[in-house]
Amino acid sequence: MPEISTAERAGVGNDGRPRPTEDRIVVLPNAVVVLDGATSPTPRERDGGWHSRALAAEFLAGGSRGLRGDLADELAGAIDRLATGHGLAPGDSPSSTVAIVRWTGDSVDALVLADSPVVVFGDPAVEVVSDDRLRDLRGRVDRVTDWRNREGGFWVAEADPAAAYRAVRRSWPRDAVHTALIATDGVSCGVDEYGLFADWRSVLDITTGEGPEAVLDRIRAAEADDPDRVRWPRPKVHDDQALAVLRFRDARR
Repeated sequence: MPEISTAERAGVGNDGRPRPTEDRIVVLPNAVVVLDGATSPTPRERDGGWHSRALAAEFLAGGSRGLRGDLADELAGAIDRLATGHGLAPGDSPSSTVAIVRWTGDSVDALVLADSPVVVFGDPAVEVVSDDRLRDLRGRVDRVTDWRNREGGFWVAEADPAAAYRAVRRSWPRDAVHTALIATDGVSCGVDEYGLFADWRSVLDITTGEGPEAVLDRIRAAEADDPDRVRWPRPKVHDDQALAVLRFRDARR
């Protein structure tokens, strides 16, 4: 099993007030799953935090089994159990992004659905596994949520298991990977939008020298210096943050 370290921090709501995080990190015997909840287009008592928490529970229900099957099948099964058990309706339910890294004796596998990327470090290659459909849609349409789980739109874990098969997938030989990062968009913004870090290798270097919390600290400090969201336009001053670091062997090798 790789050495796993994590960091999580709650953001604020659109009103600027503190609220519980909607991000989740699930550590299984052979996988790490990171979720970022999003509220339904017609908000009800079940918000994005409820969905990510409930979907995390579905992954944890397997206990010592971990994720043994095809990753899309595993995700589809979790979505189906959640939707069936709680009466969720496609198109009118909260949702979650999903990012998974699963390891076996021979391979490291990744699945990404919506905007929570996986970054895999080899020797010397760095590969970012990202689902850019949501990002590409922003700026082109007025109501992004109208395009959720629709052809030509973006795909996310909600109430339709078929969305799992629209995820971005990658696989590598186990000995070709020394480290993997999994991040929600409250962390990836530090690379993709704010330019606080030169690249993902810089993020890895910080986690190696100071721990993953230090990455979150730098992002929060930058956001605090832009409280009116002028330099970096964004829905809220601070988003939830979740970062998982999986070290399969010494990252300095």
